Amino acid sequence: MTASTGVLDELHRLRTRLPQLTGALAASVDGLVLARDTPEAEAETVAALTAAALGVAVRLTEATGQGRFRELLVRGESGYVATYAAGTAAVITVTAEPRVNVGRLHLEARKAGARIGELVDGALERP
Repeated sequence: MTASTGVLDELHRLRTRLPQLTGALAASVDGLVLARDTPEAEAETVAALTAAALGVAVRLTEATGQGRFRELLVRGESGYVATYAAGTAAVITVTAEPRVNVGRLHLEARKAGARIGELVDGALERP
């Protein structure tokens, strides 16, 4: 199994565990799509916007002495967008319905981010 296959499998499992998710993607920290499990045709746009938001979030956590970036949650009228660290080189971004249990969202997405981080960081370490 390749890292990209493993990442996509993990995104599928995350969406299965949280049926209120409307999309999930893994991206590099600089905004390149690594894998997506989303009906949206605009994965590249979401990945690029994630990279921009990540830059601000990283700067904010550093400036306020909160340590390394872990996650970002945005709530809109129609639901949530959340980004979670996935190792050192990637993030996952999910969209969810407004009725999602945010605590469960955090729990499941953090676990998925950790597993995806292992896959991506492991692939980068190999020659």
